[in-house]
Amino acid sequence: MSQFNDPAQVAHYHDGPPRFVPGFTDVQRMARVLLAERAPPDARVLVLGAGGGLELKSFADHQAQWTFDGVDPSPAMLALARTTVAVHAPRIRLHEGYMDAAPPGPFDAACCLLTMHFMPVEERKRVLAALHAHLRPGSPLVVMHMSIAGDAAERARWMARDEAFAVSGGVDAEMAARRREGILQALTVLAPEQDEAMLREAGFNDITLFYAGGVFRGWVCHA
Repeated sequence: MSQFNDPAQVAHYHDGPPRFVPGFTDVQRMARVLLAERAPPDARVLVLGAGGGLELKSFADHQAQWTFDGVDPSPAMLALARTTVAVHAPRIRLHEGYMDAAPPGPFDAACCLLTMHFMPVEERKRVLAALHAHLRPGSPLVVMHMSIAGDAAERARWMARDEAFAVSGGVDAEMAARRREGILQALTVLAPEQDEAMLREAGFNDITLFYAGGVFRGWVCHA
């Protein structure tokens, strides 16, 4: 989306997720815990949608032996990520592009937060299959993104709640309304059962919901 290539908006990116995503910092912490359950102490970790560097920093701050490959299509967001993770730079490689820009692996763990809802269905299927192919058998994948019940009335109810949550966190009401309209027009938000089915179709198993906050859901699964 255009905001990820606008330097003025990217400069304030780190302010956004905590205001829009319930428990955002704890999601990162929980993702780190879930990856560490099966990842070795010296794990090689793939982070898809790594622009901004927030999860990379969270992981690297607490796992001193992990190394990372982060992939993102936005040069501006990758520039922000480089600044965010500068102290861990020797352990982190950043790649501009989409999933096909990721090194071949095999990886010991992978994570994709707040990214899948930007992908149309067929692209998401390809990306999930590619993530599976990049992981060692049994390795964990953590995903978290927008996922709302398919019923139209229920969706409308939760989108209204999402807008109200943003306003309660200090977001201007007009901006929150524009964000809501942008989500409805531009993003691919599936129902939770559809998200889980796509993970299974890509070859993942042991699929478990670990997070539900507002319009967002998160799962851990294994290759």
